Amino acid sequence: MDGRAERLRQARLDKGFETAAAAADAFGWSRNTYASNENGNAPFSYRRAKEYAAAFGVRPEWLYDAAGPMTGSSEPGFVQVVGRVGANPEGAVLFATGQDPAELAPIPPGGTDKAAALKVVGHSMRGVADDGALIYFEDQRTPPTPDMLGHVVVVETDTDEVLVKRLLRGSRPGLYDLESVAGPTRRDARLRWAAHITAIIPPFQARRIIRGAS
Repeated sequence: MDGRAERLRQARLDKGFETAAAAADAFGWSRNTYASNENGNAPFSYRRAKEYAAAFGVRPEWLYDAAGPMTGSSEPGFVQVVGRVGANPEGAVLFATGQDPAELAPIPPGGTDKAAALKVVGHSMRGVADDGALIYFEDQRTPPTPDMLGHVVVVETDTDEVLVKRLLRGSRPGLYDLESVAGPTRRDARLRWAAHITAIIPPFQARRIIRGAS
């Protein structure tokens, strides 16, 4: 069992789940996939680490790379810039992985320790956030709510994509249309979770407040 798998097992046990199957059932994961991740037969991605970390109450950086403390923030009052968004018309979030240098940003007013930040790259999100801006959201992984309709939010689809899109009603309950700032609208997507954007920091100010993780 490699270190990443060992940390996953530790996080699961610390959360109170005696077996891998019990954890998988509680969070709606495939038993086989989760068991393979925990025993090291199938190494998991950083995106999957974020999902496991949110469920077990640990930091994804610790779970994935043993970086920083197991829980809490590595820098009090700061959260990690977890990905890049807007580099293409799809609005897909590209997560930092491996040993890439981490960047931190201050928790915004009204934010919590579940806050996360995305850095805008390129100009496909013009009108919402310009190149170099920071987009904050609360990474709580809860289903979409009616008050999100018509607003630009952060979502994860059932195909493992994390996107920044305007959320619209789909053709029937449980489905959503995802309108791009630039590019086509995706119709009738199934979503695992959605999160309000809690703050957008313009590029000039973002450059002043982003710092490297120590």
